[in-house]
Amino acid sequence: MLLTLLLSIPLISTVSALSMNPPVVYTIAGSDSGGGAGIQADLHAINTLSSGTIHGCSAITCLTAQHSMGVTAVHYPPVEFLREQLTCLENDMYPSAVKVGMLGTKELAEEVGDWIANLSSTFGENKPLVVVDPVMISTSGHKLIDGEAKTALLEKVFPFADLVTPNKFEAEELLGRKLVTYKDVEDGAREILVIGPKAVLIKGGHSLAETKDGTSTMEVHDQVSNDFAQDYLLTNEDMSMVGKPVKDKPRLCDGSRGVWLRSVRHDTIHTHGTGCTLSSAIATAWAMGLRERRALAGSSTDNIGALSSMHLIDACCIAKAYVNAGIACGRQIGQGPGPVRHTGFPDSHKHFPSIALTPNSLSTPSFIAMKAMQSKITPDNENVATLGKILPIIDTIDLLERVISADGVEDIQLRFKDTSEYSVIVERIKKAQALCTAKGVKLWINDHWKEAIECGKCFGIHLGQEDLESCVADGGLERIRAAGLALGISTHSYSELSAALGACPSYISLGPIFPTSSKDVKFDPQGLETIRQWRKLISPTVPLVAIGGISDDKVAKAVREAGADCVAVIGAVTGADDIGEAVKKLNEAMS
Repeated sequence: MLLTLLLSIPLISTVSALSMNPPVVYTIAGSDSGGGAGIQADLHAINTLSSGTIHGCSAITCLTAQHSMGVTAVHYPPVEFLREQLTCLENDMYPSAVKVGMLGTKELAEEVGDWIANLSSTFGENKPLVVVDPVMISTSGHKLIDGEAKTALLEKVFPFADLVTPNKFEAEELLGRKLVTYKDVEDGAREILVIGPKAVLIKGGHSLAETKDGTSTMEVHDQVSNDFAQDYLLTNEDMSMVGKPVKDKPRLCDGSRGVWLRSVRHDTIHTHGTGCTLSSAIATAWAMGLRERRALAGSSTDNIGALSSMHLIDACCIAKAYVNAGIACGRQIGQGPGPVRHTGFPDSHKHFPSIALTPNSLSTPSFIAMKAMQSKITPDNENVATLGKILPIIDTIDLLERVISADGVEDIQLRFKDTSEYSVIVERIKKAQALCTAKGVKLWINDHWKEAIECGKCFGIHLGQEDLESCVADGGLERIRAAGLALGISTHSYSELSAALGACPSYISLGPIFPTSSKDVKFDPQGLETIRQWRKLISPTVPLVAIGGISDDKVAKAVREAGADCVAVIGAVTGADDIGEAVKKLNEAMS
């Protein structure tokens, strides 16, 4: 009777389901009766990372009898039942993203592959993101699937995956060789992409020197691998973001160039479920971005935040921070190793990853250390400069001279909108520097680092993300550091923040906070909440500068209360009738 009633209820169309709230993420994986991995870990991650705003659904591929010390039995349900689970869910709650985990038999892998292929052919651009965690070899190095299942996984599932996330041992199994060096990993990622997935993330939880039995394959101890967990992401193309394109030129955080995501390695055995959690967290972060894009399309709100600019790399950064936090506070529950904990959306600079400019370098030397004028926290450095409360951005020498004459201007940034001619820029910088030196104001040059170095007396350089990439490619960071200049870096998304952290700058800026017409901005307004997030994800010893739409002292006060140490302003100063009074009010608001 109940079954008849259920079957009589009309199913919601897929088109309608796509616009439903909250978004849905599927996990197609095995059940862990111990609760630390598999379906259980996936559903924990989906709910906890999204604070309940994403709904998790499950299609179970196998049942395990296991606890913290191991697996005692595995049962695979009939393939027909897996098919029924997927069909049932698809007809009612269409997913924004799908995580695929353990597919222990040839038949299960073929079934899931056919289902994913059908999504791709039927729904095109509305196809959900598909993240495949190829559960082939356990953390301890034991094989979990046979040869036929592996072949089906490669032939039927991988070609339709947007991202595959093998651990070191699984990548070696796929490639048929050991991965001992960082170049081995990079070369291996390119070979895995040939199989068919759009992107691959080779997880770095295992040291490159580590074998399945825990012994070392390297005669020379790799301190970098010992101190850091580094994941390598490579995409076949610049994976489409959830919304509009945001760039015209390469950035350090573009997956198509190959990106090493670095976080501190924790000395703990409580890592059960890390792979499951990471892949489901990536799918969840992607769905959160899609939710924000839909909110933007369906309302007139101006403050959407960084999630609205979600690329695959952003989802990976968020997920890595989530897992790293979970590992850091993992705990024993049974008699064996405990699972990672589920602690919520990333909220600590201790866990957020950086993009390593060179994966085999232990650390990147910092630029001139700075502290915020209001801060009581001082960087662990004898030579610390103080960043003013406001950073006026000026286009002309005449305007610069007027602004630095006002009391309370400690820093000023000079940019060049009307010329790219090297000699002209050098001449203007020299004039600006002479004026700033006379007034005791620190001069920052926007983007043109070569000209600034030639002039020799500027205080610092400010780089946007595209200029940061070209600067790194040209060996510019080393030259800026050697010249004794400070460095500020713009950020607009989570992956751009990781790129900035990897460069160890003097300050990090975030924007646009509010809508602005002063610049052709390719990102949606961040809002005050993103300032609060950034302040937690950046070390308190690094000043945070907010920019974009900060039109007066009242707006500046709200930005300060959200956590910004300094505001970069244009019209609030240059458009004021009384520049001195405007500077005074802005400084008071930022106190």
